[in-house]
Amino acid sequence: MEILLIEDSLMDARLTIGSLANSEVRHRLTLIRDGEEALEFLKQEGKFARAPKPDLVLLDLLLPKVDGVDVLAAIRDTFHLKQIPVVVLTSCEAEEDRLRCEMLDVEAFLSKPVNLSKFLNVVRELKHHLRQDLVLPVSDDG
Repeated sequence: MEILLIEDSLMDARLTIGSLANSEVRHRLTLIRDGEEALEFLKQEGKFARAPKPDLVLLDLLLPKVDGVDVLAAIRDTFHLKQIPVVVLTSCEAEEDRLRCEMLDVEAFLSKPVNLSKFLNVVRELKHHLRQDLVLPVSDDG
């Protein structure tokens, strides 16, 4: 599973990375620390021209340069990105941000400090759904 974590707080990023490392979810994670770079990564622009397309985006809303709601809106407005599941992890308690995220079809909206077991359950469930769409080649070994 290719995971893109968009988080400006190194402490929160470390907690998320640690939780995933201690789970049974096999993944590769990329950390991006501001909304502008996140959009470049997702659109594979500039220094991110060869960036992998994520299977899952973990998104903070309070980001420098471009805020998380605008990043989410850009994901949903871009044809080849709109199907990527997005989980919002935020300390933002504004009800209008939650409503905007729900209107933009997020898979989950988790408030910080994040309940780690709830977070890992969301990731496991998304991993399960991704695997249902996966077609594996048949081995010639037999």
